[in-house]
Amino acid sequence: MVFDHTWMIGGPQGSGVDTAANIFATVCALNGYKIFGKREYYSNIKGEHSYYEVRLSNVKVNSTTSNINTLVGIDAETIIRHAEDVVSKGIIIFNNDILKVKIDEIKTMDDYFNIRLKKYLSNKNKDFSVHGILETAKDRKVLLYPISLLDILTKIPKLTCRNYNSYRLLNIIYVSLSLAIFNVPFTSISDVIGKIFYSKPNVIKHNVEISKLAYQYAVDNFKIISNLKLNFKHDMLIKGHESIALGKIIAGCKFQSYYPITPATDECLYLESKKFINKNMVDEVTVIQSEDEISSICMAIGSSLTGVRSSTSTSGPGFSLMVESLGWAGINEVPIVITLYQRSGPSTGLPTRHGQEDLLFAIHAGHGEFSTIVYASGSIEECFYDAITCFNLSEIYQIPVIHMVDKFLASSIITCNKFDLGVIKIMRGKLLHDVNKDFKYKRFEITKDGISPRSKLGQHNGIFWNTGDESDEYGHITEDPLCRIQMMDKRISRLDLIIKNIPKSQQIVLHKLNEYCIISWGSTAGPILDAIKMLERINIKVGFLQIKLLQPFPTEYVKSSLCDVRIIIDIESNKTCQLGKLFKQNLHRDIDYYILKYTGRPMTCTEIYRSLKNIFNKTATKEMILTHGK
Repeated sequence: MVFDHTWMIGGPQGSGVDTAANIFATVCALNGYKIFGKREYYSNIKGEHSYYEVRLSNVKVNSTTSNINTLVGIDAETIIRHAEDVVSKGIIIFNNDILKVKIDEIKTMDDYFNIRLKKYLSNKNKDFSVHGILETAKDRKVLLYPISLLDILTKIPKLTCRNYNSYRLLNIIYVSLSLAIFNVPFTSISDVIGKIFYSKPNVIKHNVEISKLAYQYAVDNFKIISNLKLNFKHDMLIKGHESIALGKIIAGCKFQSYYPITPATDECLYLESKKFINKNMVDEVTVIQSEDEISSICMAIGSSLTGVRSSTSTSGPGFSLMVESLGWAGINEVPIVITLYQRSGPSTGLPTRHGQEDLLFAIHAGHGEFSTIVYASGSIEECFYDAITCFNLSEIYQIPVIHMVDKFLASSIITCNKFDLGVIKIMRGKLLHDVNKDFKYKRFEITKDGISPRSKLGQHNGIFWNTGDESDEYGHITEDPLCRIQMMDKRISRLDLIIKNIPKSQQIVLHKLNEYCIISWGSTAGPILDAIKMLERINIKVGFLQIKLLQPFPTEYVKSSLCDVRIIIDIESNKTCQLGKLFKQNLHRDIDYYILKYTGRPMTCTEIYRSLKNIFNKTATKEMILTHGK
């Protein structure tokens, strides 16, 4: 029997929602559950609504759903925003002191949401309050678990109360209540608290004390949800930005620059904090916070010229500033990796929200013509291996590689097996470790394969020139028309070489093939795979072709893979069907259906399942827009 349960906790930013969810996910993973979680938050420091969903199951899950089984509200706004999504026989845990809170009293809720909510409550003849919201939930047979925080707080020692503000008490209380309902041993909760606050013994003591009181309160007052005894052993519970950072470390990246921007900053801070042992020596990546994104990419280029594997991480607005220097790297054949964490634009847009809106921008970034690779990861596990692949490709072909990920991948968390280091290969291409003194070195030499030997700055006998102007084989500026043709042909010829040499398994992933087939890219892969499993339970079969190499586009391989496919369905998180346009441009074939989302929230498997089901039932429109999410 499949156990599939979504737990959500919400509250004001700064109330410890993230910490509570991490404790919950870690404890559940240690007790054998398979986990997928994601975090949503506003673009301010404190006060606005934040929430964290954790989906736990006894089978692998790759995404979140549109349904909530257990909702934990640290504040009234969480109940008001999310109670509607709690399923029949689901659970809402809340402090009974919030029942009388009126909707208009909550200043952080925007007018658009309030108007829709009041219309909904009016149709149900309910009060415009938390009580009215909970009454509608009760009508749908949702179980209400009111708690008396006063009963719990009065049992907490005064010393603890003096050392913690009320919100820091609440997050550990609510997560302990929840874990008791899932019948996990209390020892696993106290162990995780100890690991999270390992450097603060007093904090550990007080949190364990509070947790024990809340746990016992739930045992005494609430019904147990699960008695599953699971034997899964997970090697890792890892977030997307951590996966990329670890991939960079294993790839041998020694320099990363960045200017703070959501969500790239998370990866950079994680990377900066990590040291690792290499040949009995402590090694680490040099991470530099620059004054802006222009400096950031220029630092990475300069570092790469010394022979060091170098990268920079950013998001859309930052990448916009990097474009001129990207062209400089292109004309000078400098290998660098740019990790592009997409979010919703344009301009600042939705700075902490999800989107897949930068695909065509990344492919066409820069004036003039030069070769780049645009490569997209579809899962947290892929992020690790792809980070390494991007460094290899960048150095083999001596071009910039843009690694496309997004906010959804960066902020999500998953249980997975240990990364297989045995399959990792480090390939540095034509990097010279020594230059013969009798050899007249040409940095941009015309060669049969179009790739020149690469010297390093300061290398004896390997002197070379760099300029933003067109140059000859030595790097000297020239405007000779025939030399220009030679150099342009050499640089652009790498696109054909890339398609020819990159293993097909790294170009696209054929999850399944069928008469009806989905094409997609990036983080939509997880919810698509989960939706396909849901469809299989009702005997509907759908294929899925995930495109990883987006520039240069693997036209012939995609075409041959889809030759027997009758209906093509494009699924992506943007308004203008960017992959669909790229597909049609290269294959001269129309897309039959589009499933799109551009609310700033990631797709859920439930939304995709319903849309695909409509296609099979012949009730779908050509373009379907998904809207789930608060």
